[in-house]
Amino acid sequence: MTKRELAEFIVANVGGESNVKKVSHCATRLRFNLKDTKLANTDTLKENEGVISIIEQGGQYQVVIGNGVNDVYDEVTEILGVGEIENTESIDESNNFFTVVSGIFAPLLSAFAGSGILRGITLLAVQFNLLSEDSGTYQILTVAAMSVFYFLPILLAYTTAKYFKANLIFSMVIGAALIHPDIIAMMGDVGNGATSNFMGLPVVLMNYSSTVLPIIITIWAYSYLEKLLKKAIPEGGHLVFVPLISFAIMIPLTLMTIGPLTVYISNLIASFINLLIESSPILAGALVGGGWNALVSVGLHWAVNPIMLQNIALQGYDYIIPFTFATNFAMMGAALGVWLKAKNSKMKKYSLTTALTIAFSGITEPAIYGVAVPLKKPFIAALIGGAIGGAYLGAQQVTAQAFVFGGLTTLPTFAGGEAGNMTNAIIGLAISLLVSAILTIFLALKVPRKQLVKSNSKTITRREYNWLED
Repeated sequence: MTKRELAEFIVANVGGESNVKKVSHCATRLRFNLKDTKLANTDTLKENEGVISIIEQGGQYQVVIGNGVNDVYDEVTEILGVGEIENTESIDESNNFFTVVSGIFAPLLSAFAGSGILRGITLLAVQFNLLSEDSGTYQILTVAAMSVFYFLPILLAYTTAKYFKANLIFSMVIGAALIHPDIIAMMGDVGNGATSNFMGLPVVLMNYSSTVLPIIITIWAYSYLEKLLKKAIPEGGHLVFVPLISFAIMIPLTLMTIGPLTVYISNLIASFINLLIESSPILAGALVGGGWNALVSVGLHWAVNPIMLQNIALQGYDYIIPFTFATNFAMMGAALGVWLKAKNSKMKKYSLTTALTIAFSGITEPAIYGVAVPLKKPFIAALIGGAIGGAYLGAQQVTAQAFVFGGLTTLPTFAGGEAGNMTNAIIGLAISLLVSAILTIFLALKVPRKQLVKSNSKTITRREYNWLED
């Protein structure tokens, strides 16, 4: 089945074009906001080999595709004529926090991953004396790797505006204003907390480069202002007066209120979580390393990603990312355990494919929804393996130097940090993988005796079907 055929199949079985209010995607899932979820044919969708799983959560109907989701999404939006939908639909007020964060950050994940790996390789080259920190090569590679973080307000302005259906260019201008060189110059030697004024009102100046929360809140607020202006101003005046009034209101307002307040809140949250990790790193490692797969399975991991990004951007390192590595390697171990144990050729092939997907891209959803959750016990094994490996990483205070998804290709993120950081990272991840794989094999895979199996385009019940059998 081609990507186009799969897209047509999915659209038809979520209730057709007329039932789709909005569609977005993350690293592995198509996320539909449907007018009536009862019109979706969930069982039919699950039978298709191109669909890993179906999740209904946060007011969304999520179709888990796997690594090829970008191509399928492009086909789906072409079928739906999504531009027309986006212009006629208002913001979905039922969106919860996790859905919003997911929609805003998903388009940037590839950029984060590529930049993170490049940063890790650069640091690794310095450690092996292949590159000098004083060289032009090092400085240029650092710029290449860190620009996505420095200009984060502009990038987030774009994705936030796209999510809330505000003008993309106007929003990016607002984001750019926050990191304008003149704003930095106004801070002088004082830095964050320096004061100025706007029309007699005090302004507390902050460095907004690499920040996350200020621009998201600002563009969310701006999306409502823009709609109000378009209603109040005759259409002939939209070209000039909408951006004029938008910039005159939102940029000073952000610098005076939204910006400083959200920076303080962001720093407070990040400091609180980091304090918990530093005060009880073993417990934190066990909880995050063991529980992260559970968070991913229901989409709640998005709440923590901004904190990790902020730590990397402001401190240059993060303690949480290594724990997510532990949980990824544990899921990889569970998939490898299934591969070693299963005799059924379909499951054997699929479990190995999902393990390799984690190894090379750090994406765990195919393994979670296609292997661990359906077979249950591998999921339990992955939770235990991640907890034990995470506890070791916490005990050794392992840090990541870049925001990346945990896999073999992203191990360079552990270059740098304290002495032995890379070695301890490898040991902790090996513990996660091996414990999970051994537990998976030891628990002797079993699936429900009553298993639905697709045959000749029909669904039949085979009572003795088991992935362990040929």
